[in-house]
Amino acid sequence: MTPATKAMMPAVAALAAMAVTGALVAAGCSNGATATPKITVTARAGVAPLPPAQGAYFGAWVPPVLGPTYATRGDQGKGKRPSGKASSSPSVSAPATGSPASGEEEVEARNGRTALTGFERDLGRRLDIVQSYVDWKTEFPRKVDTALLEGDRTMLLTWSGTDTQEIVAGKHDALIRARARAIKATGKPIFLRWQRDMDKSSLRDIKIHSPAAYIAAWKHLRTIFKKEKVDNVAWVWCPTARGFGSRAAQPFYPGDDQVDWICVDAQPGGEYEYRDLIETLKIFMEWARGHSKPIMVAEFGVPQAYGTRRAEWLRKAAQTLQNPQIKAVVYFNSNEQAQEPRDRRRRYEVTGDRAAVSALREFATTPYFNPRNLPVTSGG
Repeated sequence: MTPATKAMMPAVAALAAMAVTGALVAAGCSNGATATPKITVTARAGVAPLPPAQGAYFGAWVPPVLGPTYATRGDQGKGKRPSGKASSSPSVSAPATGSPASGEEEVEARNGRTALTGFERDLGRRLDIVQSYVDWKTEFPRKVDTALLEGDRTMLLTWSGTDTQEIVAGKHDALIRARARAIKATGKPIFLRWQRDMDKSSLRDIKIHSPAAYIAAWKHLRTIFKKEKVDNVAWVWCPTARGFGSRAAQPFYPGDDQVDWICVDAQPGGEYEYRDLIETLKIFMEWARGHSKPIMVAEFGVPQAYGTRRAEWLRKAAQTLQNPQIKAVVYFNSNEQAQEPRDRRRRYEVTGDRAAVSALREFATTPYFNPRNLPVTSGG
């Protein structure tokens, strides 16, 4: 090797390093992040939902209460809107015939289907993932769940928990077995997001108790599902984005051998006048890069308080989420988390907001978020 060649080597190495960094940034790794780790899951291929080879699935929570709005588009703004705390099943009025419970279920199923297809019409495509919320003791599947399971969408089943110590002690084994068998009987691939937001201090004394108790309960559920041979489930672990900043979330992680997807609830936070999604996700993404798991970003949404900047926020979010480790995103199209009628910082519904709907449509029809190449239509 000549002296001249030796002198050139540092420059060549620097150029190569710049090229690698550029490739990583182009692939969606922000802030010069290292390459995405090899993604692994414990779920059974061909039965449980697996991450796409390229891009990310796009899904949403569209509450059944929006059904009447989509059924009568001319009455937008006049229909009843959800308010207060989130609920797993918005109330509906029973028809004059049939039992009240049966009638309510039929109406909820019809409204759920109408709301879903109306939202998809606005987006100009079918969803990959449709979300459903059930309480710990709620039977599954309800009629609305059966309606949402129709077709080729994959359900993200968000199942609330109960006292973790009681779970570990076996008090709820019969219920857990019943849910495991019901999920298996659907014959559909299902994302199971059990006891999200476990890092919230408000849940600690009520039912979570400690990270150790939560992890023991998580493993107990998985053991029962395994005994029941439930192969169509992918286990989704999902704390809050805020919890990673305070380091409250990390101790609740059950381990790579216990989790299929790592997930985060990523609302901007009611105390911010404006905050881009990249700021909400930053610390979580730094932690997630150390785990060989696909990422799901669930319950993200743009607050109505952002007004004319909602479209801008969504377009930036679409860029932020094009990270090669992120394999699913789920929009929270609901106002249910608003704490009072004037609380627009926790209202994420875009229905009726033309600019926001248009930006979300651009988001959802971007090839990165349409890995199954679903047909794109003209929309509503």
